[in-house]
Amino acid sequence: METLESFLVAFSNAAWGMPLLLLLMGGGTYFMLYSGFLPFRYLRHAINVLRGRYDAPNDPGDINHFEALSSALAATVGMGNISGVAVAIALGGPGVLFWMWVSAFVGMATKFFTCSLAVMYRGRDSNGHLEGGPMYVVTEGLGKKWKPLAVFFSVAGLFGTLPIFQANQLTQVIREVVLVPNGMATGDAFYANLAIGLALVLITSLVIFGGIRRIGQVAAKLVPAMVVLYMLSVFFIMGTHYTAIPAAFALIIEDAFTASSVLGGAVGAIIIAGARRAAFSNEAGIGTADMMHGAAKTDEPIREGLVAMLGPFIDTLVVCTLTGLAIITTGTWQSSGGNGVTMTAHAFNSAMPGIGSYLLVACVLIFAFTSLFSYSYYGTKCFSFLFGARYKHYYNYFYVCTIVFGAVASITAVLALVDGMYAMMAIPTMIAGLLLSPKVKAAAKDYFRRMQEFRNREKAPAGRKVNAGG
Repeated sequence: METLESFLVAFSNAAWGMPLLLLLMGGGTYFMLYSGFLPFRYLRHAINVLRGRYDAPNDPGDINHFEALSSALAATVGMGNISGVAVAIALGGPGVLFWMWVSAFVGMATKFFTCSLAVMYRGRDSNGHLEGGPMYVVTEGLGKKWKPLAVFFSVAGLFGTLPIFQANQLTQVIREVVLVPNGMATGDAFYANLAIGLALVLITSLVIFGGIRRIGQVAAKLVPAMVVLYMLSVFFIMGTHYTAIPAAFALIIEDAFTASSVLGGAVGAIIIAGARRAAFSNEAGIGTADMMHGAAKTDEPIREGLVAMLGPFIDTLVVCTLTGLAIITTGTWQSSGGNGVTMTAHAFNSAMPGIGSYLLVACVLIFAFTSLFSYSYYGTKCFSFLFGARYKHYYNYFYVCTIVFGAVASITAVLALVDGMYAMMAIPTMIAGLLLSPKVKAAAKDYFRRMQEFRNREKAPAGRKVNAGG
C-alpha cells in the first residue's frame, strides 16, 4: 500500500509541473485578454439567464440553466472547499489562498470559453442522445482525426471523477467528530471506516441510478441550502474574530509572495499549490463542469458560458475564501495539528464550542453527497463515450464500489490519484478550448449584437413587430 501511495504522489507531482501550470493559468489569462474581459461585463445578464428569464422548454438538452449550474456546483462546492482548502493551507501556508483567487479569476474566463464550446459542439452518443463535454468538443469541433485526444480525456475522466476524496473526508469527519467523541468507534478505525463507506454506497445509489434528471433535481434543492448554511456558520466565526480579519488578509498577501509560513520561500511551489487546489475546487479548465453545462436546455452556447462563469466566483472567491478565513482567524492552521476536514472542524469548534463541529458535519454531509451524485454523471459520460451508451450504467456499479476504497484509504493516496487525473483531463480540455477560442469570440459578438438589437426594438414605438432573436 505504501508503494502504491508513493507512486501516486510521484505521478501527481510530475503531472502538476510548470507546463500544466502555464496551460491552465496562462490559458485562462489568454481567454480573459482575448475576449476583452467580455464575459465580466455581462454579469447581470448572466444572472438573468440563471434566473430563467430566457428558458425555453423546447430547447435541446436535459436540464435548465439553474439545474446545470447547481449540479456543477454540487460537484465543485464540495469537500474541496472545506477540506481541500485546509489541506492547501497545511501544505503551503495562508498565501495559497491568494493564488487560488488568481486561478479563480482567470478560471471564470476559462469556464466561459470551454462551457460555451460544450453547447456549441454537442454530439450524440451511440443511442443518439445529445451530449456535451470536452470529448465531443474535440471530435465535433476539431474533427475525427483528433479523437485520440477525446479518448485520453475520457480515460482520465473515469478515474478523476471517482468519489474517493469525498468518501474519505466524509468518513473522517463522521468518525472523528461524531463517533469517537461519543465512544462509538474506539476499536480498529478500519472497520468503522468500512461501515461508514457501505452506508455511503447505499445512500448514493438511491440517487445516481436515477440519471441526470434526478441528480439535477436533487442538486437544485440541496445546493442553495448547503451554501447558505455554510456561509452563515463562517460569518458567525468571522464575527467573533472580526479583529483578526485585517491581519488575516495581510498574512495571505504577504505569504503569497514570500511563502515563509510553511514552504520557506519557495514561491513557485505555493503558486502550484494554489493552482492545484483551485482546479480541484472549481474545476475550471478540467472539463468536468463542461459535461454538466453541455446538458443544459439551450440553443445559445454563449448563455451557458455566462452561467458557467459564475461557478468559480461562487465556489472559490466566496466559499473557499470563507473557509480559509475561518481557519486563519481562529489560528487553527497553526495549532490544530490536523489536516483536511479535521482542521476545519477545529476552527468551527473553537468559535462555537459544543455545536461548531456538528454544524460542520451537517454542511459536510450535504457538500459530500451532492458531490458524490454529480461526479457519477461525469464518469458515466466518459464511460459512454468509450464503450457505448447502452453500457454506461455499468460504470455506476464500479463507481459506488470505489466509495468503500475512498473510505478506508489514506488521504494522501486519494488526493494524489484525483489530482493526477485532473491534470490529465486538463490537457485535452485546454488544448481544444484554445484552438476553438475564435469560434467562441465570434459567437459572443453575434449573440450580444442580437441582444442589443432586441433591446433597441423593445424601445421602438408601439406597433412595430419585435423579434426576440437572442
